[in-house]
Order: sequence, then C-alpha cells, then structure tokens
Amino acid sequence: MKNLVFDIGGTSIKYGVCQDNRLTDTREVPTHAKKGGAHILETVISLIQAHSDYDAIGISTAGQVHAREGYIIYANQNVPGYTGIQYKKTLEELFHVPVAVENDVNAAALGEAVYGAGQEYDQFLMLTYGTGIGGAVINDKKVFHGSSYSASEFGAIITHSDARLSGDDFFDGCYEKYASTTGLLQMMKPYRPELDTGRKIFEALEDDTVARIIDGWVDEIMLGLATLTHIYNPSCIILGGGIMSQPLIMQKIEEKKSRFIMPSFSHVHIAAAALGNSAGMWGANYLASQSAT
Repeated sequence: MKNLVFDIGGTSIKYGVCQDNRLTDTREVPTHAKKGGAHILETVISLIQAHSDYDAIGISTAGQVHAREGYIIYANQNVPGYTGIQYKKTLEELFHVPVAVENDVNAAALGEAVYGAGQEYDQFLMLTYGTGIGGAVINDKKVFHGSSYSASEFGAIITHSDARLSGDDFFDGCYEKYASTTGLLQMMKPYRPELDTGRKIFEALEDDTVARIIDGWVDEIMLGLATLTHIYNPSCIILGGGIMSQPLIMQKIEEKKSRFIMPSFSHVHIAAAALGNSAGMWGANYLASQSAT
C-alpha cells in the first residue's frame, strides 16, 4: 500500500511517501502560517498534485482536529483562518482516495504506538515538549479523543495554583508555562539571556547556575508526570519534542521518580520517543492505511 503523508506545523510542512513500512522521498517546505489556513490547504493540494498512483492520504496537523470528519475544530491566531479548514472533504473530492486527518500529537503518539517506542504497550500516554506541551492517550492503538475531540490538553494541568488564581491568562499557573522548552528559556533568561535555545543551554552545563536551573526545570516536568501517572496508571509515558533528545533529561527523570511518584506506581516506564521528527508522518501513514481498508 502506498500513502502520501503530511505533518503540518506552524513553521514547516513535512511530507513523504510510505510504502511497505518504508518512509521515503521525505521533503519539507515552509508553512507560511501567517498567510492563513486557505494558503496551507492550497500548498498541500499542490504537493499532492505532484504525485500519482497512491492509495490514501494521511495528514497530521497542529490544532484541534475532528478526526472523524477531518476538519480543524480550533486553531489559535498563529495560523489565521485555520479553524474550520476542511481537509478530508476537500481532498477526497479532488483526489478520490481516502483521507485521514489527526492532531499532530495524537498522530505522533500513534506513530510511536505502531512503529516506535510504544510498540510493546497496549496503552500509554505521550507528551511533547516544545513551545507548549501537547498530550495524547493511546489505548489498543487508538486515540482517546474525549467528548469533542479535544482530550489530553496536558499543558493545561494546573501545577502552580497561586499563579492560576491571580492570573489573567488561561494558562497562568499551568504546566506548559513551566515545563515546556519555552518555560526553560524563561527560567534561564535572567541569568544567561544569550542561551536562547535548548541546544545552547545544554551546551553550557559546565556553568553551575545553568545546571541548577535545568534541575529545577526537570522538577517542573515531574509535577505533571506525577499527576498523569496517578490519574491514568499507564504502562508507559513517552516523552517527545526535540529537547527530549538530551540524555540528561531522561537520566534526571529516572532519578527523581521515587520522590514524585508513589511506590505502587513505580512500574510505570517513562521513555523517550523513538521516531523523532518523523513520528507524525508515521502516525498519518497508519491512519491512512486504516482508512483505506
């Protein structure tokens, strides 16, 4: 089976061809998000038109997605006019093949479930750490979507109640304000403002202040992981996002588990994602294959 797969983010659109469990011909083009949702849809259409002889199309995308109907339920103004974009209806009418659409974190989690770090687990949670924090719940290779396809907003867990109660922004006091890569950069800014990327921060570990800030940031990560562990009792929690490729983070998480997580939950495995930036495309491939059967 040959599928065209897309992973649409705010900065770039990654795409490729999946056939016989091989991802090939992978490429990347700018999203030009500020040009709006209609522009992104037209870009995807033009990329599809460059291919022929495929069986299905799979799309992983930022935003809240109605997975059954294949449209964007909600997206913030980082992508103007993205809310309401009808991927499934539009592309099926144009190209006459099945089209599957899913939120990017859900798609990445499915990719890990079928092809990556989650293969041996019937159920697990996945979180991705970047500008914000995204989440997904996987059970028997399926996504738990909730009542309106918006479940697993793990970044909205309240970890600092005083800041939430006194704040004006909905995410004041919430997990992603503190435990995301953005949160780490904000912690670092008063001390070493020139360390403005995760990579730069981890290259400066010889600085004791930097090391101490990273340790405090991992504590923030653990607050959310402890909450989710005790609520869901999963077999595994998989952590994705570019910054999670830093081995020190997983090492510190393992060291801190016993302080944050009850002994009866010590069996819960916390692991780094295995598929990197291709996870969303792999998840889109799995959904495209399912839609075509």
